[in-house]
Amino acid sequence: MLRREFLAGTVCALAKGARAPYRIDVHHHLYPPAYRTALGTLSAGLPAWSPQQSIEEMDRGGIATSLLSISSPGVWFGDAEQGRRLARIVNDYGAMTARDHPGRFGLFAALPLPDIDGSLREIEYALDTLKADGIGLLTSYGDKWLGDAGFAPIWAELNRRKTVVYTHPTTAACCGNLHNDVPAVMIEWATDTTRTAASLLFSGTAARYPGIRWILSHGGGTTPFLLSRFQFQEASMKNKEQLLPNGLMYELKKFYYDTAQANSAPALAALSKVAPPSQILLGTDYPFRTAAEVTSGLMAQHFSAKDLRAIERDNALRLLPKLAKTLG
Repeated sequence: MLRREFLAGTVCALAKGARAPYRIDVHHHLYPPAYRTALGTLSAGLPAWSPQQSIEEMDRGGIATSLLSISSPGVWFGDAEQGRRLARIVNDYGAMTARDHPGRFGLFAALPLPDIDGSLREIEYALDTLKADGIGLLTSYGDKWLGDAGFAPIWAELNRRKTVVYTHPTTAACCGNLHNDVPAVMIEWATDTTRTAASLLFSGTAARYPGIRWILSHGGGTTPFLLSRFQFQEASMKNKEQLLPNGLMYELKKFYYDTAQANSAPALAALSKVAPPSQILLGTDYPFRTAAEVTSGLMAQHFSAKDLRAIERDNALRLLPKLAKTLG
């Protein structure tokens, strides 16, 4: 019934001369009711969200499908059993939402990192049972970024499966109590994305596990702006052949970057010097931001029609085979 209603709505829109939703949003958050309940007072700052809210926003923004993922504070609060329970709540609800609204949602499943055993079990469940499109992680866990050697068993398994790994920033342990006039999310989140990018690159993790396809949120944070510093670090490395055998730029151009909160002209101009259009994906950051904000920024950048179509849809279809089978 839901599928028939969706198709009927599409036909109706076409009959009225409107373009059917076609964009794919890889940066779209979910907040299951049981997750909010489990978080208690920690959920106070989270925005209102429901699948229906998402669909209404997607229709306004011309978005056919959104990939659901959890944002900060994630599912890890220092207790392994709690982390495993929260990850399962998020993943089961995300998979149910995708089933209930065919073609409208995919899922980047949460893991209870830094719990290695629990995360390996959740990878198996999420990818084999729930058929998630990939894995969604935060950029740091306590004082560890994603290139930390302790996470190697996770990367080995995801590399074996050739998994898409979407990353979302959070406030690192170092920087949650800064005395500043702006909240940590304003500056520290983009910085944490950059820290985890550097961690993946200079630890050799990106090169060691080439089967993983990494997505960096928010245009890679401040990575494009700091490119010359990254290049200086590369030039000074004594073990470059082991850690970056193909070179820094090779790995940076392999990463994928979403456009959420990176849709201004300066941000897109900087990102375009690091990543080709084939590695840029549309992301909205809903329910924190809207599709209109992102799409207007992309339009203003004057991408070619082919590149804009790739960013808005085709790159995601190439990256996510399950989605490609569903949407064609």
